[in-house]
Amino acid sequence: MGIFDWKHWVVILIVVVLVFGTKKLKGLGTDIGESIKGFRKAMNDEDKPAEPSPTPAPTAAPLNQPNTIDVQAQKVEQPAHKE
Repeated sequence: MGIFDWKHWVVILIVVVLVFGTKKLKGLGTDIGESIKGFRKAMNDEDKPAEPSPTPAPTAAPLNQPNTIDVQAQKVEQPAHKE
């Protein structure tokens, strides 16, 4: 006899059903089941290699607009020369 006796678990189950009701317990069981299925699916999807996505063809720039480069200038300090 101890906490793992089946009689104790039956009493605990009856108290839980009386407190929460069967509808809430059914909803909780459904939610837990869906969570486990989603977790398993995510783990299986992670194991599969990802399919390479097709690369789109490069588009040419319009002829009437020049190509520009957008950069930001930074000041570089020169080290002092010793003579």
